[in-house]
Amino acid sequence: MNSKGLGIDWFLIIPVGLLVIISLVTLFSLNPDFFKSQLIFLIVSLLAFVFFSQANYKILDIYSKPIYIASLILLILVLLLGIESRGSMRWVEFLGLRAQFSEILKPFLAISFASYLANLRNYNFRSLLNIFLLLGPIALLIFFQPDLGNALLYAGVVLVTTVYLGFPLKYFMGLFLPLLAVFPLVWKLLHEYQRQRVLTFLDPGKDPLGTSYNVIQSVIAVGSGMLMGRGLGQGTQSGLRFLPERHTDFIFATISEQLGFIGTVIVLFCFVLILYKIYTIFLNSDDKFSKAFAAIIFFTFLIQIFVNIGMNVGILPIVGVTLPLVSYGGSSLLSNFIFLGFLSAISKGRRQEILEIK
Repeated sequence: MNSKGLGIDWFLIIPVGLLVIISLVTLFSLNPDFFKSQLIFLIVSLLAFVFFSQANYKILDIYSKPIYIASLILLILVLLLGIESRGSMRWVEFLGLRAQFSEILKPFLAISFASYLANLRNYNFRSLLNIFLLLGPIALLIFFQPDLGNALLYAGVVLVTTVYLGFPLKYFMGLFLPLLAVFPLVWKLLHEYQRQRVLTFLDPGKDPLGTSYNVIQSVIAVGSGMLMGRGLGQGTQSGLRFLPERHTDFIFATISEQLGFIGTVIVLFCFVLILYKIYTIFLNSDDKFSKAFAAIIFFTFLIQIFVNIGMNVGILPIVGVTLPLVSYGGSSLLSNFIFLGFLSAISKGRRQEILEIK
């Protein structure tokens, strides 16, 4: 299942490729310009994948601290020099290209997190506290952009990964209670539209032409696709632009409307295959760093998939989380392929070690 030249794992790449094809076809049906831009993003992302898949994953551990410091600097620069769009300052422009560092930095910060976990001698409360102290500046800088979706994603991945890798649950109560006490302050720090999204989730019919509009149109789009879908370019909610962010946050609803239940099953099946492959790499990893890194990748993809689809079908609040490999956007696509490149490097490195032992 592996190419002899690059050591690429086709069991991983085939479902990824199918998701990308579905994404490109859907984007073309919405607007050819979306297709052209995403195709360029894809070429850049594939080059990044090939580059990082050839990396020596053991060396990554050495650069974990410089990566963390550089990430902090870049996120501070976003707040100082970033371009404002729709009330958010998430992008930095360079040579005419815009980059969203909260997306691109995900795989690199995962290296820092995995390295810290791998070098822990024991999973005590002090270690857990240090992890969240390291997470704090990153999450806050992203939150102040504001990018609530990615801030929550970073925190969620760290939380779930530490629980899964063996930190006792009682330690989290020691962190949860102080957070509960400062919740009123956190609520006040949220922007008005963010608070309205939470309230809309609790009462979807509260303001159907205002704060509830997005989720109502998304649910209508998902339901109207039925079994076979309305056909590419034939969706009313997405085609007539009743559905907001039809190519980014709500692309799952667009696919559901155009390709129906069968199309969504194909998308979900591809994600299941990808998650299964990541999980097998996690199980087969012998050293702590690669094991922790694989776990982080698994939960990063899983949480993004769950949250994005959840908000598309109305069971979760809208927080602006993209659907991996499917949503329009160069930074998100690049981030996902860098993740997969590192994962491929870990898988290839392990196979080489087995061959050397034999």
